[in-house]
Amino acid sequence: MLTTLAPTLTARLFPRLRAWTRDPGLILTGTLFTALLAQAKIPLPFTPVPLTGQTFAVLLVGATLGARRGAASLGLYVALGCLGLPVFAGGAGGLAYALGPTGGYLLGFVLAAWLIGRLAERGLERRLRTAWLPFLAGTLVIYLCGAGWLSLLLDFEKALTLGVLPFLIGDAVKIVLAALALPAAWRLVRA
Repeated sequence: MLTTLAPTLTARLFPRLRAWTRDPGLILTGTLFTALLAQAKIPLPFTPVPLTGQTFAVLLVGATLGARRGAASLGLYVALGCLGLPVFAGGAGGLAYALGPTGGYLLGFVLAAWLIGRLAERGLERRLRTAWLPFLAGTLVIYLCGAGWLSLLLDFEKALTLGVLPFLIGDAVKIVLAALALPAAWRLVRA
């Protein structure tokens, strides 16, 4: 009885407390979700960029939290990783990692979350038929930033060959899975 009464009393007695803690809580949850999925890492021997679950997290966080909170969540994720917390792929962290071959993808995560969130706020993700459009746009932003950064270390053609082409099929699957998972993510955020 007490467990069901406590949230009700808290909401009635301290209505502003929920509002003040809701956004930071959602932003932190998105950050932790991304860090968790980053640990699902499959190194590919022919490219310096690993296959991870991060992009799936970016898609869902952006569409679920919206532009501002989604970008803040991924910005916090990148900041924590740059500070040395082991949140990046495979438990990596630190500024040296963030400035390495995957640095552009990390920047792309923040921009993609904002774009996906912005498109979601305009209603593009409301139907399963159109939910993939914001996810595709966000994925393209991640590719542009990632391959652009990688082209500073390698030539542009090699950056596309190593930083985009190996991930096309996997990211297409992530787009479909994110579109299917989105209604469940909304229910969690609204709870």
